[in-house]
Amino acid sequence: MDDGVESHPGRQYPKAPLVGVGAVVIKDGKILLVKRAFPPGQGKWSVPGGLVELGEKLSDACARETEEETGYKVDVLELINVFDMIERDEDTKVKYHYVLVEFLAKPTGGAEKPSHEVMEIRWVTNEESKSLDMTRTARRALNELFGGMQL
Repeated sequence: MDDGVESHPGRQYPKAPLVGVGAVVIKDGKILLVKRAFPPGQGKWSVPGGLVELGEKLSDACARETEEETGYKVDVLELINVFDMIERDEDTKVKYHYVLVEFLAKPTGGAEKPSHEVMEIRWVTNEESKSLDMTRTARRALNELFGGMQL
């Protein structure tokens, strides 16, 4: 089974932190979530996103990655926050190191079409998201944006 690592060389044990983006997409009081197919975060719910390409603006990367993973086109509205995601192996060597830039976004078109990197797509309320097994950074982004608020 492809664990996604071979298709993304340099993600495990990187020489430097990798920059990623994520989109908290909201429509009709619900948040767009994806279930990750590959590590890190395999099998966990997260916001759509991925790595920034060389020469690409953060907001453009966010829109591109959201559409690639979900099929939905989005307008990127504003920065939510920037988070570190550092995972070490049993020898304390850095296995993954991402600097994740999370944005608020709204859908503008497209249709649901999960990529091979996504096991499932779901629209949920903020309250429903609290019972899901989510990545730490997605949970932090939602808490940063909504705190204890209901959508």
